[in-house]
Amino acid sequence: MLVSIFIALFLPCAGMSAIFVVYMCLLCYSARASGAGDDEAAPAKPWQRRGLSASDLRKLATVTGKDLVLATDCAICLDKIESEQPARMVPGCNHGFHLQCADAWLSKNPICPLCRAKIAPHLFNSNPSQITQC
Repeated sequence: MLVSIFIALFLPCAGMSAIFVVYMCLLCYSARASGAGDDEAAPAKPWQRRGLSASDLRKLATVTGKDLVLATDCAICLDKIESEQPARMVPGCNHGFHLQCADAWLSKNPICPLCRAKIAPHLFNSNPSQITQC
């Protein structure tokens, strides 16, 4: 009876230990095969700039709050755009935002934060015939 209790307790522990050792060996093998320990290994996801550059931001229309075509609430910070505050108007959809809010957003995302319209390079032209409403 003592032997059967010993076997009942020992075999599951030995089996789990064997599985753990095999798992650790597989991890070490895959780490060596992929070269994870190398110093010159490439980053997992390369960095890429998606937003607008500073020169593109300077090309966008800057107006005051009283000159905004659509709503006078900034959808980024959810604050009211006062009549004398500088504001940025997004080309294509004419949505307006605080200048600092819009520049911070557009430097990371080349889309309008309100309607998600993509700000294409042809919208930077000053020709008003190319600007369309969304």
